[in-house]
Amino acid sequence: MAERDTLIREIYVQPGESHLVSQPALLRTVLGSCVGVTFLIPRLGVAGLCHPMMPRCPPAQLARLSVRAGRRYVDFAIRDMAGQLDRLGATRTEAVVKVFGGNDVLTVADDDSRKTIGEQNSEAALRVLGEEGFRVAASCLGGTTGIHITFETATGEVLLRRLDSKMAGGAPKTRRTPHRVHRRR
Repeated sequence: MAERDTLIREIYVQPGESHLVSQPALLRTVLGSCVGVTFLIPRLGVAGLCHPMMPRCPPAQLARLSVRAGRRYVDFAIRDMAGQLDRLGATRTEAVVKVFGGNDVLTVADDDSRKTIGEQNSEAALRVLGEEGFRVAASCLGGTTGIHITFETATGEVLLRRLDSKMAGGAPKTRRTPHRVHRRR
């Protein structure tokens, strides 16, 4: 009997990109101030990851913006992914959504009155997800180090690795976050 090929496709999602799959895959990305939003629809076997870089799409640009360019913005990327899932027959209530990133990895002037881009991205993601009717199952937002995430679309698990070389004697810390990072009720 021949062995079945069990290779799982690995896809690196660049900043400003979104990717939707209907077969098991590993969706990977590195996040700093950007946010990574994972979507899993177990009933359909569909999963996606968007990696927007800026909080809001300027309204004046919306009409002439391509979908590819729009995915750089948190609000646009989430609504675009929601539309793709809608067209596949998914409902918002069945989506397992997790949000990561929004870190403050760049040194900024000591002006506590202005929100950082990481804070703005995090707030925009949570706000738009709520407006679109998604419930966030888990999140890991904020901090001062970049992170690498691997989304295992077959299981919904997200492997998170902090990119701070000062931790653990130079080795980055890694932890699995299936639905446990910051559970929402």
